[in-house]
Amino acid sequence: MLIDVPFGTIAMISLAFIFIQVSWLITSFFYEKKRYEEMKQQMEKLEETYLLGEVLRKPKSLVEHKYYEAMLAVSQDAISRVEQSQRSAKEYKEYVEQWIHEIKTPLTAMSLILANEQDVWKLRRELKRADNLTDNILHYARLDSIEKDKQLKEHSLNAILNDVVKNQMDLLIASKMKVEIDGDANIYTDNKALQFIVNQLLTNSAKYCPGAKITMRVKGKELIYEDDGIGILSHELERITERGYTGSNGRKLGTSTGMGLYIVAQLCKELHIELNIKSEHNSYTRFQLIFPNLTEM
Repeated sequence: MLIDVPFGTIAMISLAFIFIQVSWLITSFFYEKKRYEEMKQQMEKLEETYLLGEVLRKPKSLVEHKYYEAMLAVSQDAISRVEQSQRSAKEYKEYVEQWIHEIKTPLTAMSLILANEQDVWKLRRELKRADNLTDNILHYARLDSIEKDKQLKEHSLNAILNDVVKNQMDLLIASKMKVEIDGDANIYTDNKALQFIVNQLLTNSAKYCPGAKITMRVKGKELIYEDDGIGILSHELERITERGYTGSNGRKLGTSTGMGLYIVAQLCKELHIELNIKSEHNSYTRFQLIFPNLTEM
C-alpha cells in the first residue's frame, strides 16, 4: 500500500536533514579548529615540541584515540632517545674531565724530567703512559661506532700478544714486570680492538702490581691472562667492568678513571668474546677470554 506524501512535506524533511548535516559539519569544523588552536598554543608553550604527546587531552572518538595513541608512542620514544643522549653527553663530559686530570700525571713527570735533564728512557716511559691514556679516550669515543668500524680477519693470537708486549716494553721495564707468553691459535677478530684489550690488561697490571709476573697462555680458543699481583676484593669483582667504577685499588692511586675495564668489556661484547674474571686478594687476578669459532662469526 503506497502512501501519498505531499511534495511539500518531502521538501521540508529534506531541508531539515540538510540543515542538520550542515549544522553538524559547521559545528565539527569550529570544534576541531578550536582544538587545533589549543594544541598549537600548547606547542608554543613547550620548550621541546616532542613533549606534545604528553600534554594532549585524551580524545573521545575511537578514530581520534588511535591517532592519540600513535602520537603518544612517538613522543615517549623521542623523550627516551633525548634522555639517553643527554646521559651519554654527561657521561662523556665526566670522563673527559677525569681523563684530563689523569693525563696531567705523565705530563708533569715529563716536564720534571726535561727540567732536570734526566735520562731519555724515563721520558719514553712517561710518553708511553700518555699514549695509553690517549688510546683509552679514543676507543671510548668510538664505542658507538665499533660495529661499523671493526674489521674482522683471521689473526695469530700469539703474534698479537707479542706485538702488544713490544709496544708496552718501556712501561713494563719501568714497572719491573716479567711477561711470559705460551701457545698460539688462529682467531677471527678485529686486530686493533683486541690489541687495545690486551694493552689495557698489561697497563693495569703495571699500574697496580709493579714487580708482578704476567702469564698469557693460549689454549684452544681461549686466552688466559694472569698476574700474581695485589688482586681484587671479592665484593668488588662483579663491579670492575662497570662504567666509572674504580674500586679500592683505584682509590688508593687517586688518578684512576674506572673506564679501562669498562671499555674492555664493551669491546669484548662487540667482538663476541666471552670475558670471565677471577681474583683473590693479595694473590692473583685472572682474565679468561674465550674467542668464537670462525664459523660462528
